[in-house]
Amino acid sequence: METLKKKKTISPIQVLIYIVLSVLVVLFVFPLVWMVNVSLKTNAEVFASPFGLPSVLQLGNYIYAWTKGYLGRAMLNSVIVCGITLIISMFLGSMASFAIARMRWKLSSLVMTYFMIGMMIPVHCVLIPLFVRFSKMGMTNSLIGLILPYITFSLPMTIFLMVGFFKGMPKELFEAACIDGCNIYECFFKIALPLSKTGVCVAGLMTFVGNWNELLLAMVFISDTSKKTLPVTLTYFVGPYATNYVQMFAAVVIAIAPTILVYCLFSNQIVDGLTAGAVKG
Repeated sequence: METLKKKKTISPIQVLIYIVLSVLVVLFVFPLVWMVNVSLKTNAEVFASPFGLPSVLQLGNYIYAWTKGYLGRAMLNSVIVCGITLIISMFLGSMASFAIARMRWKLSSLVMTYFMIGMMIPVHCVLIPLFVRFSKMGMTNSLIGLILPYITFSLPMTIFLMVGFFKGMPKELFEAACIDGCNIYECFFKIALPLSKTGVCVAGLMTFVGNWNELLLAMVFISDTSKKTLPVTLTYFVGPYATNYVQMFAAVVIAIAPTILVYCLFSNQIVDGLTAGAVKG
């Protein structure tokens, strides 16, 4: 007997979902495409036809933003600050999370509460005390004066995310490892950390993006132009009386390119990390 192949039918609800998702994609992607389009125009073309294509690609806008706008030096400062912050915060945060989630000690819940309180304190409340303290210690106008607050404000979110991943691991793994002779450090580095790579990717991305776009601390603590980070340098493209929009948009495209690249590289791990624990098999 020949088997009849049934044609797959799409329900009206699925069609509606596809339409809504398509509209959302257009809404999110169009501003990025329009921004790139504007960055390749002249100012006259922007005012004459904001949504039209450029007659000649003005790549000089990117050259000006990178050289005359000091974006190259600012990006290097941002990479140094965000890179050091990411490494230290992820290392300390993952170790603290493992201790809270897997080690038995009386103050674990209290320490977790202490870190969670840090998530509720806005940076504006501690800006003046930090500036006064750092100025007395000679740490203002230096990259280390940015790295320390960035690490402090990154740890609560990192610990909050990583504790959930470590608690989701079966305790039998660690019991078997201890029976085989593993100490607590080997349990962390050889078992817990490799199994929590999705959590590390999610927490790392949030830490990187948050610090990459941070403006307030960088603007207050750094006064030397050569030590400014990328968000602060972008403010120089807006003048008090006139603004060169095409060069400003070119600078913004350069600034957001690393975050988009990082997200594209780790998108699968991020989706896995956000959905981990949602379904139990």
